[in-house]
Amino acid sequence: MSRRAQFLEVLGIQTEWVPRASRPAQPEAPARVAAQPAALPASEPPAAVTAAPVAAAVVQAGAPLAAAAAPPPAREPVAPALVSAAVPGAAQADREAAIATMDWPALEAAVAGCTACGLCQTRTSTVFGVGARQAEWMLVGEAPGENEDLQGEPFVGQAGKLLDNMLGALGLARGRNVFIANVLKCRPPGNRNPEADEAAQCEPFLRRQIALVRPRVIVALGRFAAQSLLRTTTPIGKLRGTVHAYQGIPVVVTYHPAYLLRTLTDKARAWEDLCLAREVHDRAGAGA
Repeated sequence: MSRRAQFLEVLGIQTEWVPRASRPAQPEAPARVAAQPAALPASEPPAAVTAAPVAAAVVQAGAPLAAAAAPPPAREPVAPALVSAAVPGAAQADREAAIATMDWPALEAAVAGCTACGLCQTRTSTVFGVGARQAEWMLVGEAPGENEDLQGEPFVGQAGKLLDNMLGALGLARGRNVFIANVLKCRPPGNRNPEADEAAQCEPFLRRQIALVRPRVIVALGRFAAQSLLRTTTPIGKLRGTVHAYQGIPVVVTYHPAYLLRTLTDKARAWEDLCLAREVHDRAGAGA
């Protein structure tokens, strides 16, 4: 059975979809590459909030205006929120510059000891990433879930099994020419959506991982991963089918395996996305 047939069987697709590479040869137009903005700017601490002056007391009925109560003293300014207080502007720039020069051991140690946001207080373990550190493929997900937090490895459980099957259909596997990581290295409590500040603190780690791996293609798994990498709010449905770029590396967007477990009708589209990623990977190899 061919890899494509195996993949279709894994995803429960009865009718075989023919990828573009298998169609009759036609003049090939260059892939449309979306422009990639610069890396995330350094996070700035929120400005202090000062309470507005309290308006004059309301005049009691029948009392002359001159007898109106005098305004009470203004309240003390409200203290700034304690978000990213440990990493204000200049310190954040220094932190990002230091991360950008780290090798693998230093980077992994920095992730394990990170306290840049509040997730360090609720995590069981950090989830650095797994796979070959000189890989042609890099897969980027959203954030660790409960099982990942316990085991310290991305994509375990049922979603991880589906991802492994998808990789197998492409002739790939964890630890063999693939590196898998998440945008966030710590689990958000209750598997809630990641917050912008959390993503901003983790982004230098992911950026350095990508620079060290130097993949031929990045596959963004799910809406949050795609929007974080591409610095956009465009829905995932509109990001699919186009070759984007992150720091000059082609990026293909597809659905998160956990979403595919809930939405069987989009499994065929995920196969199309992986076929596109394979085409991009092969073209990059031919031009190397």
